[in-house]
Amino acid sequence: MELNLTTKEPDGLTRRARRFVGVHGIKVDVPPVGRLREQWLALGVPSAELDRVTVYQERWGGLVLPPAPSYDGGPKYLDPDLPEGSPAEGWWFDAGPQRTALPYSFVIGPAGEFGILGDRWTPLHQTVEGWVESLALAHHASTRAKGITRVTGDAVDAIALDSFTLVREVMGLADTWWRGSDSLVATYAGEAECFSDPTCRTAWIYSGLDEWGLYDGVRDDDG
Repeated sequence: MELNLTTKEPDGLTRRARRFVGVHGIKVDVPPVGRLREQWLALGVPSAELDRVTVYQERWGGLVLPPAPSYDGGPKYLDPDLPEGSPAEGWWFDAGPQRTALPYSFVIGPAGEFGILGDRWTPLHQTVEGWVESLALAHHASTRAKGITRVTGDAVDAIALDSFTLVREVMGLADTWWRGSDSLVATYAGEAECFSDPTCRTAWIYSGLDEWGLYDGVRDDDG
């Protein structure tokens, strides 16, 4: 694979996430999926699903981002593969290869969700953009927090979030972010739901944040 150090920030992201992709993302050259279209059609994959794969690759294909705090870092890079599924259940396709050996794959769901597929399909974010926003927010919080605490299992339930507000830009499903008066909390429940194992739940608490540390990434100011 060839490396391209200049990465164009995709549209549809907050200012923070665009900056994160532009500064920390790189592109690797990946083979176009269009070359496999006739082969995949012969396997019974609907044309509309192949169009969806093509759009995904044109937008995200080859993008390498810093590792996520959970899921052993997330995909090594973003790139689709052969869709699998059925007209009744819907269709899934790989979001990109794992960085490490994992008992699940990273996939894009029938409605465009970003998630993991192991014992069961578990959507983590409503869109790929939500996953990228979560990565950007984790990087932002980790560089500005005065303290970072990781808790697992039942201890996640003990985190008091009553005064927190949901961070909507990450479009969380199994994984969510919460914004408080001086802290951010990220909860990762994807593996717990995928394998019906509550001990796999993880939360990261980023405390001691100032106004810029709590920045929502939507405003036009640079801080």
